Amino acid sequence: MSTVSLQEFQDQISDLLLRHRSLLDVMSKNGQSSASLNRAVAKAITDCGCIELHASKQAFEPESDLASTKEVLGTHVHGHLCENCKEIISTELGRNMFYLSALCNLLDINMDEVVRDESKKCSTLGLFNMS
Repeated sequence: MSTVSLQEFQDQISDLLLRHRSLLDVMSKNGQSSASLNRAVAKAITDCGCIELHASKQAFEPESDLASTKEVLGTHVHGHLCENCKEIISTELGRNMFYLSALCNLLDINMDEVVRDESKKCSTLGLFNMS
């Protein structure tokens, strides 16, 4: 199965988006899908328990080099998503990408170019990319 490019995905969304063609509708649906995604991750922690969140102050040592600092800093996530939570979160990510693509379409922004430009910025700035 071939991989769908961002442009093909963006074109597909353009063909499918009928009900919420208003920029304000798409912006609010994008916000709503982000909230649903965040809720799905929270439910994986609080309802299912397949992952746990152990958040504390990051142990950053100023005298350490950047490579070793990256290994010391943690994600605060312990465990792995179960198949059910992974499926739910993947669905929410897809919905979020749908509305992000719709927003790009309405504003005449090419997602491939956005990803390419951001990748260039990341390559140039490396670990100093603090966006």
